[in-house]
Amino acid sequence: MLDLVSARSRTHRDNIARYRRLLETRLTDFERQYIQRRLLEEQSELETLASVATMEISAGNSFSAAGQME
Repeated sequence: MLDLVSARSRTHRDNIARYRRLLETRLTDFERQYIQRRLLEEQSELETLASVATMEISAGNSFSAAGQME
């Protein structure tokens, strides 16, 4: 599961970097608004994935600790 989260996180980071580069270029107002919206969406998705990964790691640690107690 963490491999999938890692791959998706990398994709979102790459997209964020691409959108930031695009914002440094000459764009119409419509294009700029679209890219800014997509940038915010990608950042939000990356934050969500980070939360999921943290929960997965915490759950894994809980199960591991429980297994050691038995």
